[in-house]
Amino acid sequence: MQPLHGRTALVTGATSGIGKATALALANLGARVTITGREEARLAAAVRDIPGAQGVVCDVRDAEQCARLLPALQADLVVANAGLAIGVDKLHEGDCAEWSLVVDTNVKGVMHTYRHTVPHLVGLGRGDFVFLGSVAGRQVYPGGSVYCATKHAVRAFYEAARLELHGSGVRLLTVDPGMVETDFSRVRFRGDTTRAAAVYAGAEPLAPSDVADAIAYAVTRPAHVNIGEIVMWASRQASTTLLNRKS
Repeated sequence: MQPLHGRTALVTGATSGIGKATALALANLGARVTITGREEARLAAAVRDIPGAQGVVCDVRDAEQCARLLPALQADLVVANAGLAIGVDKLHEGDCAEWSLVVDTNVKGVMHTYRHTVPHLVGLGRGDFVFLGSVAGRQVYPGGSVYCATKHAVRAFYEAARLELHGSGVRLLTVDPGMVETDFSRVRFRGDTTRAAAVYAGAEPLAPSDVADAIAYAVTRPAHVNIGEIVMWASRQASTTLLNRKS
């Protein structure tokens, strides 16, 4: 029997990148998977690539949408993946509207997802909630002030939740990757694909499937084992700012 047979998984922001790779990994391990995304066409395309998956159009920034849609899914394995960064501006030169988009997605989006899925886990007395963090939640870097602040918030949510859910039977995990080659940099550089490609050049970054494998490992441990924190780096990356690129 597959290790996640009988489990119901929800992965937010799963139309590409780490979210999609994680949804695929969970489905291949036997879970019934629901993925969310904001764009119906991209969501439908992703669903076609994930065995047995269903898609729900949901913007995690929208508290009302989350309250209406997420509890009905009755997921017992939740991966709060949706997130983004925009720009590398210094804080005093940044765009307030872009800050709001990043904070609303990375902070409020996680809060909305947690609020409308964890009560079901507590009621079951079991299950897994996975925070998709970042090494940016452990180290800051120039030009990353807002994004780093949001990922520090995610780490704080994880740490507080461990105390609040003590004795509930619910397992909590934060997965904090370093450089992963996804659409992240393209979005950060506002669609500039050349600049985004340069971020990963010679770096041998992590792939989305590497992060998905780590999540899959953690959530398939026996019930008495809680892999609480996973920090992942590309082998060539020593910190958020120190990278040994191939020449």
